[in-house]
Amino acid sequence: MKRLDEYWYQPNLVSLILTPVSWIFRLLVALRRYFYNIGLLNSTQMPVPVIIIGNITVGGSGKTPLIIALVKLLKHAGYLPGVISRGYGGKASSWPQQVRADSDPQMVGDEPVLISQNCDVPMAVGPDRVAAAEQLLKYHDCDVILSDDGLQHYALKRDIEMVVIDGIRRFGNGLCLPAGPLREPQKRLSSADFIVTNGLAMRMEYPMQLEVYNVINLKTGKQQPLSDFAGKTVHAVAGIGNPDRFFNQLKKKQINVITHPFIDHFAFSANDLEFQDDIPVFMTEKDAVKCQQFVTDNMWVVPVQVKLDERLSFRLLSMLKKLY
Repeated sequence: MKRLDEYWYQPNLVSLILTPVSWIFRLLVALRRYFYNIGLLNSTQMPVPVIIIGNITVGGSGKTPLIIALVKLLKHAGYLPGVISRGYGGKASSWPQQVRADSDPQMVGDEPVLISQNCDVPMAVGPDRVAAAEQLLKYHDCDVILSDDGLQHYALKRDIEMVVIDGIRRFGNGLCLPAGPLREPQKRLSSADFIVTNGLAMRMEYPMQLEVYNVINLKTGKQQPLSDFAGKTVHAVAGIGNPDRFFNQLKKKQINVITHPFIDHFAFSANDLEFQDDIPVFMTEKDAVKCQQFVTDNMWVVPVQVKLDERLSFRLLSMLKKLY
């Protein structure tokens, strides 16, 4: 049986039937944003600039590696950034939660742990992003906050909005949920400060390239060039929003890939990665943080490196400078 999101990227009867429901969803989204704009719903301003990195579609678009790249950019420029996130999938009994590199992804979510491991900056997560931001500033000396997702979380005022687009799937059939992948109509992009496209960008968009060069053995820490596996067969495991992106990156390196797609934020167990052979198992960084308790010699993580558009970096730093 197909998942609903498999109907969002091609004409079909299911999306057509759900279209009236999507009109209702779109109306509710518009009303909610209007109520925030006129002050009927409260929105909180932080004492430091807030940068929202989100999207208008459901599913993976590359926000997490972009945030990691932006944090490194800001640190290099002399800022003291902190990060907030919803902590999706986290099972903590109270929120917000502080996140460290050694935090349990089952408690605070996989993406926050991945960000913390890569960035070494203060991070707080919770469904209430205002509370998360306030806790971050209470315990840490941050002078700018990056919000992982939260474009539609209007209770938190933002100074800069950055919307990430999947350069291949883009907006699917162009319909709002549940008939299509859109959380908000495409015209929402006109009010964003940056439109960052993961892949081929169109006019007025900033391209972001995700590159993979090496693989790291999860058990030993050994690092090898990805090119060493050209012509060889691997199991490729991906519990992310768009697993095909990961699989295609490996195939472009001439690797024979046995694909194993899982739902986004999937909670892996050792049995999920037992394939009854000695073929190497490649996985994304997001998945690897959840597999530390049962690593084996043939498990490898494939780190992603982000290449930012220099125009984006220059403009973002210029905008931040004007906010101080």
